[in-house]
Amino acid sequence: MLKNFVLLTTYILVSLSSAHAQTPFYEGKTVRILVGFTPGGSYDLWARLIATHMGKYIPGTPTFVVQNMTGGGSMVAANYVHNVAKPDGLTFAVVTPGLYTEQLYGRKEVQYDWFKLSYVGSPERTARIFYIRSDIPYKTLEDLRAAVEPAKCGVTGVGTASYYWPKLLGEIVAFKLNLVSGYQGSSDVNLAIERGEMHCWGGTLQAFFGSEPGRTWAKTGFVRVLAQGGPKRDPRLADVPTIWELLDKYNKSPAMRGLARVLLAPDDMGRPFFGPPRIPAARIKILRAAFTKVLSDPDVLVDARKKGLEPAPVSGDELENLVKELAQPAEVIERMKAFLQN
Repeated sequence: MLKNFVLLTTYILVSLSSAHAQTPFYEGKTVRILVGFTPGGSYDLWARLIATHMGKYIPGTPTFVVQNMTGGGSMVAANYVHNVAKPDGLTFAVVTPGLYTEQLYGRKEVQYDWFKLSYVGSPERTARIFYIRSDIPYKTLEDLRAAVEPAKCGVTGVGTASYYWPKLLGEIVAFKLNLVSGYQGSSDVNLAIERGEMHCWGGTLQAFFGSEPGRTWAKTGFVRVLAQGGPKRDPRLADVPTIWELLDKYNKSPAMRGLARVLLAPDDMGRPFFGPPRIPAARIKILRAAFTKVLSDPDVLVDARKKGLEPAPVSGDELENLVKELAQPAEVIERMKAFLQN
């Protein structure tokens, strides 16, 4: 009898241990995606779309929730994920990849290491555009040189792409802008433009054609796009010059061209989703696989396009390699610092 009891007890313990070992980590869990900007913009739209579908591709079907954590041009969210969130695979963020320039610059507010974050993937690549209200008398970038008062452009944070992209154009074409920082996201700047408080914005082509009010403005002509940052002209902006054409037109130095390449390099990363450093490799592998499946799901792609989004996914592995390529030699960093200080 004692022998049978021992065998039964052993069997129960082994069975319980086996069942526990087979229980997926994510079963019954909630995963947070922190969006570094206000609701309504492309970062927010992508996060909510991915959160809706991600759980069904992960063993244990966890629940995904989206929270907006604004501030510092999405730096607050990046700092939080790097320093506060546990490396357990349950907290992620999506922020502007332009934050890597803030780290290279050495700003004291930076509390993250862009090169150590745990990257999951990006739903699209992006390209810069610069637009301005069409009811003010500037039809080209050259017209801005003759402005009596500099046009006012909203900025989500000094050092973010919304700041350095318009500033870079001004450096190339020789015009000044009044860059007004403190806005929490593109939707806030666009509202200010609509009210006449701001005149211009340096955003992305994907957000402009993929979300409101950009889609409506593109149809009505409320704003005029004056420049774009992609390698070639987008067919929808066939008459708008690229920054690379402007660099040729104004015969800019190799140093200026190098600066442009450094500042626009994050666009290949698009809208990166990442977690804190040191998330277990097995969990990152699960999340990357799920992310790829979400962005390959025909229903998700149809839904994305209905929302005006333009899927062009970057896998987690590719994203990690792109981050490694962002490392810059000291002389390039010093050139970038001098540019951002002016």
